[in-house]
Order: sequence, then C-alpha cells, then structure tokens
Amino acid sequence: MDKEKWIYYLIRTLMYPLSFIPYPVLRLLGKGLGIFAFYTMTQFRKRALSNLALADDLHLKEKELFFYAKKSFQNLAINCLEYPKFSRKKNLTSAIKCENPEEANRLYEKGQGIIFFCAHQSNWEALFLDGTTRMKGIAIGKPIKNKRLYDWIISIREKNGGKIIAPRSAVKESIRALRKGSFIGIVGDQGMPGSGYSFPFFGRRAWTFTAPALLAYKTNSPIIFASTKRTSNGYTIHYSDPIWPNLKESSEKDVVRMMNETLTLLQESIKESPGEWFWQHNRWKQQTIRTLVRRFRQDCVCIILPEKGFENFLPALQTLKKIYQPDFLFLLIPKVYQNSPLVEADEIIYYTSLEETLIKDYRFKLVFNFTDYRPIHKFYEKLSVLEVLDLATIQELAKAHLRPYHNLSDTIERAICRPNSIWKNEEQVYAS
Repeated sequence: MDKEKWIYYLIRTLMYPLSFIPYPVLRLLGKGLGIFAFYTMTQFRKRALSNLALADDLHLKEKELFFYAKKSFQNLAINCLEYPKFSRKKNLTSAIKCENPEEANRLYEKGQGIIFFCAHQSNWEALFLDGTTRMKGIAIGKPIKNKRLYDWIISIREKNGGKIIAPRSAVKESIRALRKGSFIGIVGDQGMPGSGYSFPFFGRRAWTFTAPALLAYKTNSPIIFASTKRTSNGYTIHYSDPIWPNLKESSEKDVVRMMNETLTLLQESIKESPGEWFWQHNRWKQQTIRTLVRRFRQDCVCIILPEKGFENFLPALQTLKKIYQPDFLFLLIPKVYQNSPLVEADEIIYYTSLEETLIKDYRFKLVFNFTDYRPIHKFYEKLSVLEVLDLATIQELAKAHLRPYHNLSDTIERAICRPNSIWKNEEQVYAS
C-alpha cells in the first residue's frame, strides 16, 4: 500500500469519531491542539508573530501578539477537527446560520450572478456549504497532493450541490457561471506579488490579485463580501451590501475601486476578531520566485552594520537594497554614522553600543549581521527571525560559485539569489 493511501486511511480513521462529538467539546480539543502546534511548529509560529507585528493598524503589544497568534493556531486546529462534522448534513443545518441572506437571495432569484469574496477567516468552509443550500455556485480550490484525501474534502464541499473547480479553468468557468446566474466563491486574501495591484492592508502594502473585480466588471456582477464568525455551537455568516461595477468608468479605475472597498470590509472584519484569521500565511510577501532562493524570500529584513570597517560594508548594503528593494527593510547603524548617506529603508535605528542592537522587535523575519557580536543570533532567533546570516554563513552558502576576484557583493548575490537571476552561473556559461 502506498504512503498516501496509508495517510488517507489513518486520517479518516482518527477523524471519524469526531463527527459525533458536540461542538463545545470539539473546540476544547482544538484549543489544546492549537497550543501544541503553536509551540512545536516553530516556522509558522514565527511567521504568525511577525505578521501580527507588521499589521501596523492593529497597534499590538507583545502580549497581544502572542495572544492572537495562539488564537490563530487554535482556529486552524478547530477547523481541521470540524471536517468530519461538516460531512454530516444534520450538523450543517444546525451549526451554520446566515444573518442576512435576503439581498443575495433576491439577486439570485432574478438570475443575477454574484461574486462572493471571502478570506481565510474563522472556518471559511462554512461559507460555501451554506451558500449552496440556497443557490447554485462554484468555488476555486487548489488540489493537494494526496488525491484520496482531496477527494474526501471535495465530497464535503460539494455535498449541497456546489462545484469546486481547479485554478487552471477558473476564469472560463467563472464567467460562464456568472452569466448563467450562479454565484462564484473566491478566497481572496493571499499575497500575490507581481499582480500589479496593492492595498495598504492594516497599514502595510499587500499585493492582491484583482480577479474578483475583473470578473465583476466583465460580467456586470456585484461583489458581496462574506464574513464568518465562530459562535458557541457553530458559525454566523454576514453578507455585505453588493459592490456593483460602474461600467461608465474604465475597467482599470473601477477594478481598483471595487478591490479597495472589498478589502476595506475584510480588514474591518478581521479587526473584530483577529484570532480567527490565518496569520500563518505570507500575506505581505513582496517578491515572486524570480530572484531569491525561497529560504531567503522574506518580506521583512533587518541589516546590522558594524562600526569597525563601516564604509567597507556600504557596497554590500547597496547590493542588499537592490535585492530586497520591494521588501520592508530595517537598518541598525552605529550612531556615529547617522549623517552618512545610506540606502532608503523603512526605518533606520541608530545604536551606540552593540548591546543596543538587541531590540525586541517581532517584525523581522531575516537578519543580516555584519558585526562580530554573537549574541545577536540567539536573541533574534528567539523572536520571529527565521535565520540570522553572518559573513561566515554567507561565504559558506556561496562558496561553490565563488572565484578569487569576487567581492562581498558578489558573494551575497551567490549566497541568496537564484542562479542566472541577478548573477550569471559561470559554470553554465563556460559549458555552453
């Protein structure tokens, strides 16, 4: 028996009894499992803490960062445990309630297509399951590798007559559905660098795909933002007023307006219950896969320069600015050089002693430490930093591609950037 099959049967066996457990008990189990995941899934914990710290408009203190990060892990654990309950129809009708379906129902009865925009908020599966009890609709779902497990998930999502479509056919199927008077459901809170459209999500630039607004404009269909909130025995759904396209405006202008209105509603909804949103995903990622090795493709980077030999590191600083130009960049600089010309950064912090470089800031995900002060590594890796890179580590990462004439900037490029992105793989050049 293959590995995927074993995993599938194991998960189904473990989850089957959960469908008979009352929601309050299930959620107690989920909270315990979420706390366990928070402390054991280090990378996701750090990402959640960093993302919460990057959400400027929330103005969270350290205790609040940990509180909402733990709540977010608990939310995900509860969602996983609830899948078996959602597989039973009896559980659905009593657990999921829509507060205000009247306007959406009225539009649907008139034969009007609707775009429901939602996010990874609370249990987002509840939205499609509830909507398809009243209307015909489709939603876009990305398959997972385990086909048997995904087929089981699809059977739950489609149990009320809805249809899940693959991303590759999403545009064609969505237009067809909207023109036939069905609805489409889009989970639209993923980070999409390269999309060309950004929104100041919680006060920080977030790239987002514009498919919901483009489809709305193309088919003259409204966007309705759908939010979910967890209750003691299930979920409450709320629909926004329809956001209609203005066909008298250009598509470029109106798409931005509709996306801004929709994402503002999402942001306000998350503010009401931050712990029910998916803080573990890369919402603020700024770069595509084109340049950086995945390990170093982080949205918030801190660079610490030393006082000794400061000027020698300025070319390397320019190189890092070029590489991380779209990202959120923070500099820790010796105060004696506060009047020196530096690269543009989101924030420059000046220090008078190396001890002052140890700042309890959870925003940073990656630190470049060009000093010889070793406590920096241990200190930042206890916060949200996934990795601290010093000169020795950078040299080691790049050594396979280094030549005697390469300087520090060349070394940095070869250490963290993909071959043939901003540097040429000389082995391949000679071979050709």
